[in-house]
Amino acid sequence: MTTTSAGPAPLEQSRSLVTAIPGPRSQALAARRSASVAAGVSSTLPVYVARAGGAIIEDVDGNRLVDLGSGIAVTSVGASSPEVVAAVAAQAADFTHTCFMVSPYEEYVAVCEALARLVPGSHEKRSMLVNSGAEAVENAVKVARRATGRDAVLVLDHAYHGRTNLTMAMTARAMPYKTGFGPFAGEVYRVPASYPLRDPAGMTGAQAAARAIDVAERHVGADQVAAIVVEPILGEGGFVTPAPGFLAALAEWARAQGIVFVADEVQTGFARTGSMFACEQEGVVPDLVALAKGIGGGLPLGAVTGRADLMDAVHPGGLGGTFGGNPVACAAALASIALYEGQDLAAAARAIEAQVRGRLREVADEHPAVAELRGRGAMLAVELVRPGTLEPDRAAAAQVARDCAAAGVLVLTCGTWGNVVRLLPPLVIEPRLLDDALDVLAAALRALPA
Repeated sequence: MTTTSAGPAPLEQSRSLVTAIPGPRSQALAARRSASVAAGVSSTLPVYVARAGGAIIEDVDGNRLVDLGSGIAVTSVGASSPEVVAAVAAQAADFTHTCFMVSPYEEYVAVCEALARLVPGSHEKRSMLVNSGAEAVENAVKVARRATGRDAVLVLDHAYHGRTNLTMAMTARAMPYKTGFGPFAGEVYRVPASYPLRDPAGMTGAQAAARAIDVAERHVGADQVAAIVVEPILGEGGFVTPAPGFLAALAEWARAQGIVFVADEVQTGFARTGSMFACEQEGVVPDLVALAKGIGGGLPLGAVTGRADLMDAVHPGGLGGTFGGNPVACAAALASIALYEGQDLAAAARAIEAQVRGRLREVADEHPAVAELRGRGAMLAVELVRPGTLEPDRAAAAQVARDCAAAGVLVLTCGTWGNVVRLLPPLVIEPRLLDDALDVLAAALRALPA
């Protein structure tokens, strides 16, 4: 590792392979892992990380890989962002923990002030901080139930909301997230999502919303519903962008029925889709927003932000947690928010979308295994099917991910059927580096059987 008087030198932003993937040191670590890490904890990439910076991961064998996953949309401001690192170091030198519920501190308040300013809507807002996206979603449901006095929660088909007992119940996909872990929390009901590729031809967003509302009213009853929780773009379910008008129609119905509209922006938030929050692109102002991932620049932090009357409906002591809003994570969040705004990373996400679509459009149009290239901003995906059909091809997605990794590019898969290749590059990725990674991805896609 090269060092300077100020510490390690920044990682060169280029792809470089000096061993096969995985290299010998990663293989040795994998052997150690098998004897100490639970088998249920899996990893996408078969290499072990030594350093990460910007859009590059350097493994223990000295290979530099292009990161098109960002730790699942977490390091949006770049891995080891110097501004985030400096903020973390300064805060850690002051204090690392006191528990905000015991002895509060300014950093927590400052993050909540920033969220009140950034989250859509001109209404008065309040926030509470947690550690993860699942915690944020679960607390949003708690707030909605307390404020409305109702129990039922509506979620969309193909949704992913987390791994706690309640959020597993809210998550659609059984394997690997739910199988064998029940029974789950009750009063969670699933309604159809808008999935333009797989919906009836010509179905509009309004029609898809009417379909979902009909299921909710017949099977649950609107007067029993505390909240409807939606991802503006389905994440783990396949980066599915709903038809225009779908979210707005659901939000309008919820408002008319006294139902709390919760936007799960854990993955879509913080400039990822080309605006600070994905709901803005749909003209929707949620009652509550669940946040995490990109908020902390790599440190664990989540939040619920929403209407003051809803958030303040919970009795004192009803919200909180020992580590929620840790001061070091809050410092990282404040530094990250300054980067999102100061560097206009929402515009950077839009530029990434234009570059990716321009590079992948030809292969998407020509290869029969590619059913759709979709997404917004730097949240993009390719859905793969068996040529000539819409039958999901999970094996093809896995093959593309393996081929990319072998060539030094990290891509992730997702989708209800595991047949979607998703791209979540850091918003600070250099265009030339993204081009290099897209060369690898395009070659992997073209190598699929036609």
